[in-house]
Amino acid sequence: MDVSLASEAGTAPGPAAHPIRLVVTDDLRRSRLTVLFRLLLALPHLVWIALWSIAAFTLAFVVWLAILFEGKAPRVLHDFLATYVRYSTHVAAYVNLAASPYPGFAGQSGYPVDVEIDPPQRQGRLGAAFRIVLALPVLLLSSSLASGPTIGALSGTPLAVGGGGALAAAGFLGWFASLVRGRMPHGLRDLGTYALGYGAQATAYVLLLTDRYPNCDPAVIEPTQALPPHPVRIEVTDPLRRSRLTVFFRLLLAMPHFVWLTLWSVVAALVALVGWLIALLTGRLPAPLHRFLAAFTRYAAHVYTFLFLVGGPFPGFVGAAASYPVGLTIEPPQRQRRAAILFRLFLALPALFVAGAYWGTLSVVGFLAWWHALVTGRMPEGLRNLGAASIRYNGQVGAYLLLLTDRYPYAAPALSDGSVRERPTAPDPFHDAVLGLS
Repeated sequence: MDVSLASEAGTAPGPAAHPIRLVVTDDLRRSRLTVLFRLLLALPHLVWIALWSIAAFTLAFVVWLAILFEGKAPRVLHDFLATYVRYSTHVAAYVNLAASPYPGFAGQSGYPVDVEIDPPQRQGRLGAAFRIVLALPVLLLSSSLASGPTIGALSGTPLAVGGGGALAAAGFLGWFASLVRGRMPHGLRDLGTYALGYGAQATAYVLLLTDRYPNCDPAVIEPTQALPPHPVRIEVTDPLRRSRLTVFFRLLLAMPHFVWLTLWSVVAALVALVGWLIALLTGRLPAPLHRFLAAFTRYAAHVYTFLFLVGGPFPGFVGAAASYPVGLTIEPPQRQRRAAILFRLFLALPALFVAGAYWGTLSVVGFLAWWHALVTGRMPEGLRNLGAASIRYNGQVGAYLLLLTDRYPYAAPALSDGSVRERPTAPDPFHDAVLGLS
């Protein structure tokens, strides 16, 4: 299960690269006029891709028979299906504002969000025979990322453009941001391309273009992606081993934490209200309140990390720093802008929308990980890292709401801090929060 996304500089994939690779050369600029009428402009593509999908999945059955008998897909059919995957990715990127130019109708290479697909290789007959069964976990995860209830939409195609998922959330919020700024926020664009990269590999796997299983690890899908510096970070030291016994009874074991988390949430809400009033006057959350709310935020992350098998051991009940193998690091209190404090709940609404998409993905991660860990005694690294990225984003949203920081959550599914290709510079809370989402 692995995939690579070539960098914007055009880095060639290494020898271990996945046969299906996403290449992003998008510069984030968006035309406000085409953004305003994006869905209307995309209507011809929606009609064409629906027709093309019928032909593609019909021919995939022919390819399935060819692999069962010959062990390899005919080159002409492979190229047709590869073009379909490329074209569907172009259209999905255009509709969801991960790219700007109007795509062609023939799936030619060179689009700012493009897919490279290797020539046909020999595939195992047994894996091909049971491909649709083997693909069920992939389809489930892809649907949570790229929306849409149909197989064709699982590549991120706009067959179900009104659906949910990370890609739809990024496109919806990016539409408003691009209308005002003329640019797509970097974090939202990267969230969208991540969903497209995994969706393209999921569709290629279903269509028998490759027998390499997709990988949901954000670091592998987009290795050049990194988080901008943020006061709330996630530290991952988890060894991936899982006790089958605790996995089987995971929900039951988490019950005491649910009770304690509920009680703590009531107190935290009252403390946050008091802290909000004080911070409005002083421009800073008092240190004792910050420590209390930071412990609550860490504890909530520990509970959900344990529940969804992103972490292995049973967590403590006090949210101590560095006490769990997948946990949040929260910096001490800093001065905050009073305007951002006053309108904090309003400013957090876009982040809560993205958090909802991450929560849906985290639920799928936990479901798939439960079965895998129950059989193997291990958590798949890709699922662990995607789950950790979801925990990281939701932790940043919680910290932002509780006034632990005025830095906005960064939407891209990355784990490590570092220099991103573009950072926001103006310390304007409305610009950074509502529009920048970074």
